Amino acid sequence: MASLVAIQPKQPSFSVLPSSHSDFNGARLISSFQYKRKPCLSKGALQVTASSEKKILIMGGTRFIGVFLSRLLVKEGHQAKILTFGVKIITFDVRSFLENSRSYDDSQMQVTLFTRGKAPISQQLPGESDQDYADFSSKLLHLKGDRMDFDFVKSSLSAEGYDVVYDINGREATEVEPILDALPNLEQYIYCSSAGVYLKTDYLPHFEVDAGDPKSRHKGKLETESLLVSRDVNWTSLRPVYIYGPLNYNPVEEWFFHRLKAGRPIPIPNSGMQITQLGHVKDLAKAFVQVLGNEKASKQVFNISGEKYVTFDGLAKACAKAGGFPEPELVHYNPKEFDFGKKKAFPFRDQHFFTSIEKSKALLGWKPDFDLVEGLTDSYNLDFGRGTFRKAADFSTDDMILEKKLVPQS
Repeated sequence: MASLVAIQPKQPSFSVLPSSHSDFNGARLISSFQYKRKPCLSKGALQVTASSEKKILIMGGTRFIGVFLSRLLVKEGHQAKILTFGVKIITFDVRSFLENSRSYDDSQMQVTLFTRGKAPISQQLPGESDQDYADFSSKLLHLKGDRMDFDFVKSSLSAEGYDVVYDINGREATEVEPILDALPNLEQYIYCSSAGVYLKTDYLPHFEVDAGDPKSRHKGKLETESLLVSRDVNWTSLRPVYIYGPLNYNPVEEWFFHRLKAGRPIPIPNSGMQITQLGHVKDLAKAFVQVLGNEKASKQVFNISGEKYVTFDGLAKACAKAGGFPEPELVHYNPKEFDFGKKKAFPFRDQHFFTSIEKSKALLGWKPDFDLVEGLTDSYNLDFGRGTFRKAADFSTDDMILEKKLVPQS
């Protein structure tokens, strides 16, 4: 579901907020910054001004990453009125819910949700107080639309004249070009790319300067980054590895939780010693906030994920610990011995796959708040542990593996 959310802040600077790992309160910021403008900057250089108010557009605000990003931006002081492309317009009185709230001018605020109307534009999240949700949802208006309707996107965005764009759900360069065409005075384009763009290598971890894979299933994101460079806009691209956390629509931690809850052995391909990397969605949202108006983020790519790497076996055990389950029985198998058809027997690519996040830590002052077990516990407690999940359990490929009666390995 494509969606757009636009936020126009009343205050251009960010203050540090308390973090909560047990609710949807949002992750704390390590450092604060202000928008700055330097005179006589070249085309595409950072031009976010301290004195002027900005219209911030978030594309993708109702599903996963955008849910946390939009809430964090609001909590950081971006009081907002929300306009959306669709069938229903809700009028309201906006009230700040920040502890040190100030008076505001309703005309200064603007947040835009662009959805196809197939799902509610907001929902109260587990652990979110009634007051916080009421304040957040009161800022939402809805208009129905489709991101792939390029003419509509161009005319709508051109009329609004947004200063900063967060593109969370863009997959192809062709989806981004109409936005750039519509906003010739755009000050910053912040893009959610993927570590999946990297070319497979024997030399790990992946660094931001590593070669991309033009045949990757994420090649559209690689092409989008190239488009941003060629258009000479001021851009920032974040490349997460595997993202996890509450509301995750990809079967990452959920895949393990289903098997743990059912008391089933967990099938893991080959040795189980393949090394991978996961990053919590709240830490990713925090990184998105920290690149906003940050001169060090201008025309830069940043890997964003957890600090430590983990093996497949270790991930299964970490999920068990997070959910309070006994240590699981692990069954290793050779994928080449099976024909699973179009079904995925395991949710991760069967290889070593991890990145360095040192650049993000050094230039942005960003650092993950969650370690792996703590983050998985947060996800379990606020989602699967409450009986909610995106996909029902499917053990059909597991049964094929277990029928071979492989000897369990620890």
